[in-house]
Amino acid sequence: MRIVLISEVGPAVEGLSALLRAHGHEPVALLCVRRDAERYTELNELIQATPTDIDIVMPASRARIAPLLRHFDPDLALCIGFPWKIPPDALAAPRYGIVNGHPSLLPRYRGPSPVSWAIRNGESEIGFTFHYMDAELDTGNILGQVRIPLGYEHSWEELTPKLATVVGEMLPGVLERVERGDTGDPQNDSEASYLGAFEPEYAWIDWTQRAAEIERHVRAWRFHSTPAGDRGALAEIDGETQRVLRTSLDPVEGVAMACGDGTLWIVETEAP
Repeated sequence: MRIVLISEVGPAVEGLSALLRAHGHEPVALLCVRRDAERYTELNELIQATPTDIDIVMPASRARIAPLLRHFDPDLALCIGFPWKIPPDALAAPRYGIVNGHPSLLPRYRGPSPVSWAIRNGESEIGFTFHYMDAELDTGNILGQVRIPLGYEHSWEELTPKLATVVGEMLPGVLERVERGDTGDPQNDSEASYLGAFEPEYAWIDWTQRAAEIERHVRAWRFHSTPAGDRGALAEIDGETQRVLRTSLDPVEGVAMACGDGTLWIVETEAP
């Protein structure tokens, strides 16, 4: 199949391109969005991760997605990590539609930040789901799904190897279902949940909470999709506001902070 990738995630583009080719498919283009100057470094990293024989296109608006897709005459578009809601005319542009990869056990944790909400809620596992895109967000028929155990990952760099492994195992079977015209399995809306942005007051750490809750608070923010200026977890440390990036429930070198049921050690911070 001729496949257009739709993504803002450099490692995903690099890995998917190699995986598709290994299974006899042809990645023909990458569709991503324009970036402002603040995020230029991320765009440069995305470009560097994209194989040089793949065209890169950046629609000026959502209305331009469909014409750009049609230009490449794709059999399928494969989406992982894209910030815009794709309009119906673009969903219909590839012969077999658009398949999305979502890091949750759909229909649970629909929305832009499923991993962060799962961590915040104390889940012991997340998941990965491939599904057809439809007019709503994360509601299309499922083509493949696996469970993934959650450890104490504090960044996408730490979690990505788990995701890459399951995607590599799942994707060939997903593409086979697409090629034979399989419409997928409908989601059970009675089990659905949609979660968006964290509330503004959640940006600040509440030191009256238990250490384990604060530790989850910090990790949840590392995976949350939000503008840089709105990110937590914030705390006053030695008279300065800092964004806490990593904590430890066990004694380590770092700043010891009293909390609701004992002590939590701050291991890594940055200026907000």
